[in-house]
Amino acid sequence: MNKSTSENHGIMHDQIWNALDRLAQSFGYSPSGLAKQAGLDPTSFNKSKRISSDGKPRWPSTESLARVLAATGATMSDFLSLMDDPEQNNELSMPKYIPIIGFAKAGNKGFFDSDGYPAGDAWDEVQFPDYNGKNDEGTYALKVSGNSMEPLYRNGDILVVSPNASIRKGDRIVIKTDGGEVMAKELQKQTSSRVDLKSLNEDFETRSFDANEVSWMARIIWVSQ
Repeated sequence: MNKSTSENHGIMHDQIWNALDRLAQSFGYSPSGLAKQAGLDPTSFNKSKRISSDGKPRWPSTESLARVLAATGATMSDFLSLMDDPEQNNELSMPKYIPIIGFAKAGNKGFFDSDGYPAGDAWDEVQFPDYNGKNDEGTYALKVSGNSMEPLYRNGDILVVSPNASIRKGDRIVIKTDGGEVMAKELQKQTSSRVDLKSLNEDFETRSFDANEVSWMARIIWVSQ
C-alpha cells in the first residue's frame, strides 16, 4: 500500500514539474526565466530544487503557481492540460505574428474598428506564441510608453490583448472611450449603466464612465517585460 501511494505521488510530482517546464517553453522561457517573470527567485524552478536533501519530493507552492499563471495569462485549465500525455502536442504551436502599435498612437482614429479589433494597415508586427489557441484572430499587442502604468507595466513592455477573451471583475483590461482615450486599467465593477476602473499606478485616481461612453474593452492576456 505504501509503495503504491509513493509511486502515485511520484507520478503526480513529475507531472506538475513537467507541466511547469512545458508552460515555460510555450511562452519562450527557461524554467528560471519563467520564475523571474513571475516575480520569484530565479532558482525556484531549478531541477535541484525539486527534490529535498533527504530525497523527498518538493512541490511548487500554490502561490508560485498563481504568480506563474498571472504572469503568462494562462489559466489553471491550460496548466492542467499540460499534465496530460507529454507526447500530445498541446504545448507550443508555431509562433505567429500579431499586430502591434504604441499606446501613443492607439487613441488616433483608424487603428481600431467599432468592436476593438485592429484596423488599417499602419500596424507593425510582433511574434507571439500561439499557446493552446490563445492567439486568436483578433489578438494584438500594445507597446507601453511612459510611466503612467508603473510599477505593473513599464516603458517598453508589450501587452498582448484579446477582444475575444471574457472579462471579469479584477481583470486587467484595455479600454477605449468615445473621447478617444485608450488606457490600461483594472476592472473594478461593471453594470449595465456604469464602468468603474482602478488605475494600475497609485498616483492616478480611479476612473468611472457611463456605459455609453465606452467604445470597447478587451482583456490583457499576457505581458512581455
